[in-house]
Amino acid sequence: MLPNPWDAGTAVYLQHLGFEAVATTSAGFAFSLALPDEVSAMPVDLVLAHVSEIVAATTLPVNADFQNCYAHEPAGVAANVARCIATGVAGLSIEDATGDSSAPLYDFALAVERVKAARAAIDASGTPVVLTARCEAWLVSDSDPLRTSLERLVAFSEAGADCLYAPGVTKTDEIEAIVKAVAPKPVNVLVSTNNCDTSVSQLADLGVRRVSVGAALARVAWGAFIDSARSIKEKGSFKAFAGAAPFNELNDLFDRG
Repeated sequence: MLPNPWDAGTAVYLQHLGFEAVATTSAGFAFSLALPDEVSAMPVDLVLAHVSEIVAATTLPVNADFQNCYAHEPAGVAANVARCIATGVAGLSIEDATGDSSAPLYDFALAVERVKAARAAIDASGTPVVLTARCEAWLVSDSDPLRTSLERLVAFSEAGADCLYAPGVTKTDEIEAIVKAVAPKPVNVLVSTNNCDTSVSQLADLGVRRVSVGAALARVAWGAFIDSARSIKEKGSFKAFAGAAPFNELNDLFDRG
């Protein structure tokens, strides 16, 4: 289970609960800065500073949600992956989404070369960073997301990815097909909405080896904030504060003096 904190405090709390690893969330971080979850809105220097903050906040292994590696060509991918490794991450992801709605996925050959470039950068670093390759077919509304994902994830595996990931897949038979296609390499499944009526143990039974939640925890926090703020503005009521985390619990947790 790989939950996704969006700042140092949430990373510390997840470690406090006993999770064994965490991953950053590009959306959760972007929303905290009043930015959209778009590569064009997030300069790589800003992202790397955030990743460094999460790594410094916890002793747990941290996986970086590194989007498209903030570069299109393989050489740029390799350079930015090397910079990400230098933050101390234990893993990072690379996506095949371009950010261009007219051509939402990189051409197949280029997508594979980008994974190879990330793999080469990791190997050159001498650090055993886990490389997760993502196919964004479901998230960009591909006409046949399962076929596209199977073709690409198998190719990404052969190109050197350690873990394979198709965010957006929710159907049991499709998850099983992905697990089977890239075996024995592990598969990550995203559970970020309540339309995936399953549990960690059920996903494990399908052969899934890693589960992440993307921006879901951040959006749950936003949901509580929005409901409380609206209640104050529209009703003049503070009743929503009943669900607030106890001040002393948080203060004591973060008091490292």
